[in-house]
Amino acid sequence: MNTRRLLADATARLELAGVASARADAEWLLAHVTGRTRTALMLLDEVEEPAAAAFDALLERRAGREPVQHLTGTAPFGDLELVVGTGVFVPRPETEQLAEWGVATVSRAALPAPVVVDLCTGSGAIAAWIAHQVPGARVHAVELDEGAYAYAERNLAAFDVDLRLGDAMHAFPELDASVDLVLANPPYIPLSAWEGVEQEVRDWDPALALWSGEDGLDTIRVVEQVARRLLKPGGAVGCEHADAQREAAPKVFAATGGWTDVRDHRDLADRPRFVAAVRRGA
Repeated sequence: MNTRRLLADATARLELAGVASARADAEWLLAHVTGRTRTALMLLDEVEEPAAAAFDALLERRAGREPVQHLTGTAPFGDLELVVGTGVFVPRPETEQLAEWGVATVSRAALPAPVVVDLCTGSGAIAAWIAHQVPGARVHAVELDEGAYAYAERNLAAFDVDLRLGDAMHAFPELDASVDLVLANPPYIPLSAWEGVEQEVRDWDPALALWSGEDGLDTIRVVEQVARRLLKPGGAVGCEHADAQREAAPKVFAATGGWTDVRDHRDLADRPRFVAAVRRGA
């Protein structure tokens, strides 16, 4: 079958199903079944019948709003490729900016072996990125959900990361007051916002990774408490939040008196994305 015609038809089919990224998703799926990159598809004139049939089956699932990352089994995170699927939160490009900020923060400090903790690690994306980008970093990560933990194990297998299954609130007591950087992409969606969450997220990402109380700040409050316990004076924390929490999330940190330099950071789309703060000295 002609590649251009196949992609055009697939794009129209996904648009009709309400998929916002119809063309890109069609290209990702066709690249997946043909074993090519999206760029290499431009050099492919014809798609053989077995690949076209597999493509059609994946399109049917994508039209049902199953995330494209579940269909391919992977999600990019920077130049890493993470294993994902049912039972784990799919990492988003916005979180890459938090991870990059973390790399820049420990790099500026010029520590030979910075101690970094990733709370609510999910797929292990942030922990993997720090271990990948900061040679010598001693990286620790914790995840509460057993299903997500299994994905993190796979994604962190190539890295020297201390991964633990458990509640972030009580994680790593032996590291109290010795950590240089804490990062977190916690659940932060208010329970009241269910109707406004896109179908791919609310129907496929695990509930434990999404909802966080009536105001969406319950787990961010936990992150603040744990980071305050773990960090040494002068250590930094970065915590992702929703656009609407651009004032509320920083207030969680500013209100306790344990932090200086509390400020919010925007993503590449100029949306409020994560709050950062520095642990106040004794």
